[in-house]
Amino acid sequence: MRKILIVDDDQKTRVLLKTYLEKNQYEVILSHNGESFLAELQQHVDQLSLVILDVMLPDTDGFALCKQVRQRSNVPIIMLTASSDETDRIVGLELGADDYIAKPYSPRELLARIKAILRRTAQEQPAVRYYRFVGFTLDLMERKVIAQDGQLVALTGLDFQLLKYFVEHPGVVLDRSALCEETRGRDAGPFDRSLDVQISRLRLRLNDDGKQPALIKTVRGAGYVFSADVVVSHA
Repeated sequence: MRKILIVDDDQKTRVLLKTYLEKNQYEVILSHNGESFLAELQQHVDQLSLVILDVMLPDTDGFALCKQVRQRSNVPIIMLTASSDETDRIVGLELGADDYIAKPYSPRELLARIKAILRRTAQEQPAVRYYRFVGFTLDLMERKVIAQDGQLVALTGLDFQLLKYFVEHPGVVLDRSALCEETRGRDAGPFDRSLDVQISRLRLRLNDDGKQPALIKTVRGAGYVFSADVVVSHA
């Protein structure tokens, strides 16, 4: 059974989500503030399938907790944000969140987002294991990226999925709709900057110059292209 850790200071919301998700075969751990969340994270970090963070909490905020989660784990994170505040969404993505959902939302919508993320991050045995490109190796089986010096590259689940899609289509111009559909399971609105934030973050992780990128290049009016040569291998 997939285990989900939720932090939200509203008791009715916590109870509603726990009841709904348990009916859909998820194990749910609840926290009411940052302190209790970190205690539960410490105890269950290696067993968690997903974390849900409310932005507004009585003793801290979801952004600080997101940062601390990323220091310990690559577990997928969904942020619960104010419906009209784009800043919350952008900051959350920059700190390593994998998705966001605006309030008010329905449990059914949240469940759909959870299922989409877990499908994308399912560790199935891949036909191809490694993609190698200019000093990096992407390992599909262990879902990690290793630099030439042997150091692990810190990526969120969403970062990994985006990079995987790029290396699977080197030299192909990928439009925003295709990239958003692949990483979030939905198209981006005309004013949605989340994909741009995610690509900027991925460039940073790969030491790709944001002003003159050599790996992930912007094609104005068309999308993005992964311009490096990619070598595929099974071992």
